[in-house]
Amino acid sequence: MFALVESGTITQFPKGNKGITIGENQYPSSIYTLWTEVERNAIGIYTVEIDSTNRKDEEFYINTNITYAFGSGKVTGSYGTATAITLNDITWTQEEIDADPSDAPEGATTSTVKVYGLKTKYKNQFNAQAAGLLAKTDWYVIKAADVTSYSVPSNITTYRAAVRTKVNAMETSIDGCANVEALITLLSYTTNDAGVTSRPLGEFPDEVV
Repeated sequence: MFALVESGTITQFPKGNKGITIGENQYPSSIYTLWTEVERNAIGIYTVEIDSTNRKDEEFYINTNITYAFGSGKVTGSYGTATAITLNDITWTQEEIDADPSDAPEGATTSTVKVYGLKTKYKNQFNAQAAGLLAKTDWYVIKAADVTSYSVPSNITTYRAAVRTKVNAMETSIDGCANVEALITLLSYTTNDAGVTSRPLGEFPDEVV
């Protein structure tokens, strides 16, 4: 990405695949590939350097737009302070419902969720994963209900109970996060000195089928 600086001010961002007119001079697109940075700088064109110091994982944060500035002989694009995505669900307030009933869902109350938070997102994700794991052994339970002489094998029963216990524990851990940073830590994998990779949230039990 390039920027044209004139009289100390960024005036445009050339695409780099077309020629450019600067003052009375016309330059071909080859200046972006064949010229050195110093040669381009001499006519006011700079390669934009992106400073990602403030940029955060968009899974958990809302980043600002990039702000461009010229100084110390270079053009820099930088992010402002990122805003953490809401951790808990946001519900409609009575004031919002009364102010514009057409804006709220039909029948909305102060318990109706307006914006789902990260906790709900990840709890739903792990509940869906648990449901998928349990679905693979549902046929044992269905057969036991249909065939009087058949019983679900004990290892299957133990496994299904372990999946439910684990997903409940995951939900409890997620609900216990006081801020986004705590949730990130809970979900993040790290590798110890022994080469074992794990995360504080843990994993579902190994499948039996």
